Amino acid sequence: MSDNMESHAYDILVIGSGGAGLRAAIAAAEAGATVAVLGKSLLGKAHTVMAEGGVAASLGNLDPADGWETHFYDTMRSGHFINNYKTVEVFAKEAPERVLELEYWGAVFDRTPEGKIMQRPFGAHTFRRLCHVGDRTGKELIRTLEQKIFTVNVDVFQEITATKLFTDNGRVAGAIAYYREDGHFALFSAKAVVIATGGWGKSYKVTSNSWESTGDGAALAFEAGAELIDMEMVQFHPTGMVWPPGVRGVLVTEGVRGEGGLLRNSEGERFMEKYDPQRMELSSRDVVSRSIYKEVQAGRGTPHGGAWLDITHRGPAYIKRKLPGMYEQFMALADVDITKTKFEVGPTIHYTMGGLKVDPLSCATNVPGLFAAGECAAGLHGANRLGGNSLSDILVFGKRAGDGAVEFVKGHEGTPKIDDSEVQAEIDRVLRPFSSENGENPYALHEQLQEIMATHAGISRTGPDLEQGLQKLLELKERARNMAVPGSRVFNPGWHTVQDVHNMITLCEAIIRGAIERKESRGAQWRLDHPDELEEYGKINFVHKLEDGEVKTYTSPVPEMPAELKELFNLGAAPGIAKSGKKE
Repeated sequence: MSDNMESHAYDILVIGSGGAGLRAAIAAAEAGATVAVLGKSLLGKAHTVMAEGGVAASLGNLDPADGWETHFYDTMRSGHFINNYKTVEVFAKEAPERVLELEYWGAVFDRTPEGKIMQRPFGAHTFRRLCHVGDRTGKELIRTLEQKIFTVNVDVFQEITATKLFTDNGRVAGAIAYYREDGHFALFSAKAVVIATGGWGKSYKVTSNSWESTGDGAALAFEAGAELIDMEMVQFHPTGMVWPPGVRGVLVTEGVRGEGGLLRNSEGERFMEKYDPQRMELSSRDVVSRSIYKEVQAGRGTPHGGAWLDITHRGPAYIKRKLPGMYEQFMALADVDITKTKFEVGPTIHYTMGGLKVDPLSCATNVPGLFAAGECAAGLHGANRLGGNSLSDILVFGKRAGDGAVEFVKGHEGTPKIDDSEVQAEIDRVLRPFSSENGENPYALHEQLQEIMATHAGISRTGPDLEQGLQKLLELKERARNMAVPGSRVFNPGWHTVQDVHNMITLCEAIIRGAIERKESRGAQWRLDHPDELEEYGKINFVHKLEDGEVKTYTSPVPEMPAELKELFNLGAAPGIAKSGKKE
């Protein structure tokens, strides 16, 4: 056993210190549990800050006809009906309460003239629904939760990486992690664990995601026996920066289009008129991404392979007030003044709709005592996520995961045990790269993984391409068993990359296997060889399990919606419009 390893014991361990993790920790601590939060980065630095445009909730401050039914309708429709209806129902009903709670805790939202929370339009939302703080909403959400966490009894461990979950007779027992600064280990025993580590966008080269997004928690849970679902559904945000090359993929918030930004091709055409004449630039993200891709393929792209986005008609004062982050971002990174000129945008990997399969109410996985919330959990977004739903997702299900973990601990006496030999075996595995001779370079493997995913599992896919990508990935997986790094454990980013590559390869295999099996086009899954959305595939989700070290893929029926919810889709229009007779 490592001679300088720390040892800690808590009721509930939360892995991930973004919005979902902090909200789960707050809920658990307020219920009286002892709680620890592990963060891969510094507190407040989570990827949640990259959610800029707003948090979706049917407050109805600008459009009184809005309600949970319409939000439910929009979310199911955007997810192409492979979402779990119960997850969506809970989400749509509870999102307003969670936003108002955030306001009560001190979040500073933009305001209407009457003093209510301001709401802006967003792609494929029927009504103006996104509560926002300029274009820095995620940052304000994290700031508020960060301040709240200091008022409850939670221990926060920063810059620490978890590498394995332990179980005792099938029940989760805790985790081992190491401090990124000097590499010394810490063992955390726990009666329940909440995974809230976000997505795995760094599996792709052109991405809006920051360095933390390597799928750590989902991979750890999968290896501990949890199931993954809908992994083929990887979202391309239609508007990432295209130029200069050093910032390619950096997010350009949907708020730019929400505030009136127009998309044009190289010939000056407002091309969304062809693809979705009703919703135009505010169509769903899968539709806008495909449309830009088609324009570029047809030779009508911008000089650097994207589309033009123009908001100059709104005027400098309006742009700087409503989109201060975007104005500063383009000035600093591209020397472009978006108040005076159009700018280039293109699709960028942004979000993972798939993830750990969880119960809609408690956020429990199939592993007893193991819960998950936020981007690493699946069920809410189906085949395509609506903009703004990610921030309300982490609030609603972060709380539910924390509550679910508390209820589990109350209902299960005793503390599960962690086997010392398993701990030592994991320490040996994590340290092996330092003693490997002629091992693989983790940075090179990461680049090759990104190339495989971009080439074979990108915005457009075909069966042969996916099969070829899977073979390349399996070869890479074999090579990754023998990664090597020089130096010591102190400040060693190469060593950290070894852990990241291992996790990303695990999840990417599930992505490709799911994409091979789903022989249709639905939401983010665009199969050129199967261009139609097929009824039979709308009735199943693809579920992945790890069996004897191999990723196995199965089908699971999409839960059937009860009659009263089905009726919402028989109205012929979004229920809010049907009730009011017009879109207010």
